[in-house]
Amino acid sequence: MRKIFLVGFFLISTVGFAQIVLRNGFFQYKEVFVETDDFQTEYLEELEKALPAISKDSPLRLKVLNDLGYHYHTRNLNVALEYIEMGLEEAREKEDSYWEGNLMVSQGAILLRMEELKLAEYVLKEAILKIPESEAWLLYTNLGYVYERKGMLGDAFVYASKTLEIGENYGDTKAIAMAYSDMSNLFWKQGKIDAALNYGLKSIELFEKRGLNDLDYDFTLHLVGQYMVDLDRPKDAIEYFKQSVQIGERYGFYNNLSDTFIALANLKAKMGDFSEARKSGLEALRYAELLNNEFMIMRSYMALGKASNMAGDYEDAAVYLRTSIEKATTNFGDKFYLSLVYDELSKSYEGAKAYENALNTSKISSRLRGEVFTAEAEEKVAVLETQMQVAQKENTIKIQEAELSRQWVIQVFYLTLAGVLLFFLFLLYRVFLKKKKYSSLLEKKNEEKEFLLKEIHHRVKNNLETISSLLTLQIASIKNPDFQQIMEETYLRVQSMGMIHLRLYKKDNLKSVEMKEFFEGLGKFILETFDASDRIDFRIRMNTLELDVDVAIPIGLIVNELISNSLKYAFPRQKSGQICVQLDEKEGNLFLKVSDDGIGIMENSTTQGTGFGRELISLLTRQLDGKMTLANEAGTAFTFEFLLNKAA
Repeated sequence: MRKIFLVGFFLISTVGFAQIVLRNGFFQYKEVFVETDDFQTEYLEELEKALPAISKDSPLRLKVLNDLGYHYHTRNLNVALEYIEMGLEEAREKEDSYWEGNLMVSQGAILLRMEELKLAEYVLKEAILKIPESEAWLLYTNLGYVYERKGMLGDAFVYASKTLEIGENYGDTKAIAMAYSDMSNLFWKQGKIDAALNYGLKSIELFEKRGLNDLDYDFTLHLVGQYMVDLDRPKDAIEYFKQSVQIGERYGFYNNLSDTFIALANLKAKMGDFSEARKSGLEALRYAELLNNEFMIMRSYMALGKASNMAGDYEDAAVYLRTSIEKATTNFGDKFYLSLVYDELSKSYEGAKAYENALNTSKISSRLRGEVFTAEAEEKVAVLETQMQVAQKENTIKIQEAELSRQWVIQVFYLTLAGVLLFFLFLLYRVFLKKKKYSSLLEKKNEEKEFLLKEIHHRVKNNLETISSLLTLQIASIKNPDFQQIMEETYLRVQSMGMIHLRLYKKDNLKSVEMKEFFEGLGKFILETFDASDRIDFRIRMNTLELDVDVAIPIGLIVNELISNSLKYAFPRQKSGQICVQLDEKEGNLFLKVSDDGIGIMENSTTQGTGFGRELISLLTRQLDGKMTLANEAGTAFTFEFLLNKAA
């Protein structure tokens, strides 16, 4: 069954409570006492406020109605029954047998506490086929309560055993804890205090492991406190009662509060503190009347009567006890508690020297006890207890055998794993040796290749320097100015490529060029060549950026052409100015900008020089799959965009 319900509901406003919250049109519900106990007494009122906003078509509505009905039975039985009947009507309209079954279980629990034992038994048995076996433990728990109230303790023990079986089969901690709690109560009623305490403490341990302070944990604390009273351990009893009262007051468990104050009344009377005993008895009566539970009212009057007997107030005791019997009515099914009331009334009559009445009430008490504690019931409980102990021992043996088998399997597994690991390590070592040998060979070959590559760059650099020297000699002998200019431009281009190979030769990385340093060297060289270092401010605006040599050479040639053109045409008559180079990488693209603040390029102007420089720039731009943009404002600015991956 789902623990968190997310149900669509189209409302503009937001409604929020501790357990149920409407966020963004969806209800989020943390099931009370299943997923959370982080709330206070008003949790039922909060669920009531949320209910009208939940559509009848929503599966959450039936869940909330069931929770309201079940948990309201700890405060007001009539209100609880109203919610359950509303839920049953809606479940049957929708033909939802699952929720019909769950609501019938809650209905049975409420009818039981309203003293409708026959009707409760009928409803619970009708629900059996509607509930999945894994969730049937609450149904069997309440059936056990019905038979307990009827005084049929053997049958009650049968249903507690069924609850335990379901809990163990499905690993349900709550079901196991409930079964132990119910068994402890049944043992207590039979006077087997040691067995009762043993099962009660086992139940508390499981409830605390579960980590939720719910109704049943609260009641089990009360039970163990009662056992401590019978074992004459009042300090321990008071501690358990305090815990029970604290939980009961936080969540409004009126039935448990009434139970615990009844037990406190008995304890205080036993300790001789009759004033406190009377206060506790009246507090128990107050909660019982708030709950409108005749059974709890009857027991509260019995506790007041018992305390008065122990104080020697026999007349008051008789009044309380006769009132208790009146509350029980003729159809009262719990013969165990009825026998206790008649027993106390017999003591009152005896104390008041009304011996005939004492004898008659004593006979009634004995008859009722005889009907509860029959030999058949004793035998049934004893057989079931023996079967359960045998089953637990067999289960313990099976667990031990399984543990031994598991340990043997683990040992074999570890030995096998160790063998596999050793073999694997041996293989790894062999592979390591081969890889080491291969790596050494590769490293040697790589060193040889790097040496050869450096040598190539060195020779290319030397060849380019030789070409540059030849060009210098040729330029010096040329008389034609135009031809001389062409040769000078060629000289600069050769020098640009030579500078790249020089940097590759001098550094460890033979595949890439750091462009900022390259541009600085290139700009300085060109300015010196044109004798413009003093009048031109050359600036590089970029961070360090390394490019592959196949990209660096074309970009270097483009920048060389543009700087040379700026020096030749942008600053006539030895005019001063500024040239700026900027190269950035952004999102896989290269952005190059070469600008000057010279005279700019006039519109419709004819191409100066041979035009080879522009053709070269255009060719190199296409080579790098780029595009060029010219801006002619406050000088000249050439902007390029290259696809870096394509360029590389």
